[in-house]
Amino acid sequence: MNKKTLVGIFAAAMMVFSASVVFAGEDAVVKAAGLYVYLGIAIACGFAIGIAALGCGLGMGNAINGALQGTARNPEAGGKIMTTMIIGLALIESLCIYALVICFILVFKIPDLGGMHELIVKSLGA
Repeated sequence: MNKKTLVGIFAAAMMVFSASVVFAGEDAVVKAAGLYVYLGIAIACGFAIGIAALGCGLGMGNAINGALQGTARNPEAGGKIMTTMIIGLALIESLCIYALVICFILVFKIPDLGGMHELIVKSLGA
């Protein structure tokens, strides 16, 4: 599935859901606005972890590449290079762990999904 199709499906689903919530009544619209906030939090957390992992993976790959090239040019300094690389990799990995902790904090703000399911079913009129 290409990107245009995926974006189109997502946009169509959001329009259908928005229209059904508007026709459901004013109380449902207020509750659905909160639902969009929680939906946004869930999607943003997924993207944040993906971007953090991508950035950390690129940074670690670059660090290992530099360490291997340095060791190949000067094998006697391999021990010092390895120690410095391990410390750098730990600091890079801590950035990804910080992103994971922030996403956990945000995801735990999402309320019980049972109430959301009832709201969605009610707003769709099913």
